[in-house]
Amino acid sequence: MNSQQNNHILMFALSGITMGMMLLSSCGSHESKAGEKKEIPGSSAMETATFVLTKGKLSSKFSAPGELIAFQQVDLYAKENSFVKKIYVDVGSEVATGQLLATLEAPELNSRIAASESRLKSQEAIYMASKANYDRLYKTSQTPGTISPNDLDQAAARMRADEAQLEAARAANKEVTIIRGYLEIRAPFAGVITTRNVNTGAYVGPSGKGSEYPLFTLQEQKHLRLVVSVPEAYTGYLSNRNQLQFTVKALPNEQFSGTVKRLSGALDARLRAERIEADVQNNNKKLLPGMVAEVNIPMPSQDSVLVVPKGAVLNTTEGIFVIKVTEGKAQWVKVEKGREAGKEAEVFGALSPGDILVENASEEIRDGMPVEAMQKQ
Repeated sequence: MNSQQNNHILMFALSGITMGMMLLSSCGSHESKAGEKKEIPGSSAMETATFVLTKGKLSSKFSAPGELIAFQQVDLYAKENSFVKKIYVDVGSEVATGQLLATLEAPELNSRIAASESRLKSQEAIYMASKANYDRLYKTSQTPGTISPNDLDQAAARMRADEAQLEAARAANKEVTIIRGYLEIRAPFAGVITTRNVNTGAYVGPSGKGSEYPLFTLQEQKHLRLVVSVPEAYTGYLSNRNQLQFTVKALPNEQFSGTVKRLSGALDARLRAERIEADVQNNNKKLLPGMVAEVNIPMPSQDSVLVVPKGAVLNTTEGIFVIKVTEGKAQWVKVEKGREAGKEAEVFGALSPGDILVENASEEIRDGMPVEAMQKQ
């Protein structure tokens, strides 16, 4: 090997060493840059819109189906076995209190009345005779030695017995007279005849063939009841002064109103709802018993409660929260959600008026994260 070849080998080796040093330098530079990217900058607080928690009264409405029923309704039956003699009303007839609706006849009842009156007159005569006899004996006994005390006592006892028999005869006659009054069917209150199930000549009464059906059905329609079942969650907002607004399908363009008058005070075991009744005036008789109504029930808050915007309530798999700002940090507070109305909602939890809450709650604002409150001016 000559000197020229040795020089070439030496130059090649120097060149390789130089390239290796450059590569090492380049790798060190890249590692240094990568290390600069991994450095975590200083944490800064997130600017968040907040508001001051206050109390207020939240009024909302609850919609539910209801039913209109007659304020009073009665089925009229015949108490005595009899025949229908005459009918004075028909379906749709408006009647007044005490108005005669139908008359019945029972021929055998006339015989009972005659016999009762005869027994009454007979007993009156017997009593008058025994009383007169006692009065004579008593007057005579005023003269000493004329009437024995035993005879006077016997006469007094007979008079009292005859008087008791007379009272019994009077009671029996009164009973038969009352039964005769059952042959007249009268309206117990003012209303409308909605059902008629008999005609003239029909045999009616407790054992009559038509006894399973009433002679008439009478309804009071100028005054109706609106019956609504209110779910348990809303019962605390009801009172006897609530005004209800409702509509019916038969008159979709008209709105009607009623006043809550009766609360059942118990929950139905099947529906878990409370029955309420509202009085509805129906003088023009546009509304009919049996109509289904769509009812809007106002639910005014009885007391002041904590009210927040709906956006401040955060629903998560772990529960319902609001985010409170305490000493510049976010604090998740678990709450129970109440009613909603418009853009606001009721909340119940470990909160107090004056607390600072995040207006638009988000899971990005974690519990304990530094936040900067930005309150609305």
